[in-house]
Amino acid sequence: MSTNPDPAGAAADRIVSLLSHWLARHTSTSKLREELERLGTADLSPAQAEAVAEVLAELRDPDGHAGDLEMIVRETLEAVALG
Repeated sequence: MSTNPDPAGAAADRIVSLLSHWLARHTSTSKLREELERLGTADLSPAQAEAVAEVLAELRDPDGHAGDLEMIVRETLEAVALG
């Protein structure tokens, strides 16, 4: 549960947590994709939404590379956490 009463903050908090868990290998890549798709980007700032969209595009790419995905997830984590 987020301590941030702002819905955008709550969505960002959930995405940061999800990305962090994936980077720590506590959740699967398929679960990351499912949860990001479920959460959506409507409550995020334009920059945050763009970063999440980049992760989703990489997750949907059947020819994607794990190293590229990890780099994009790290960049997205920073963008979403910093707002």
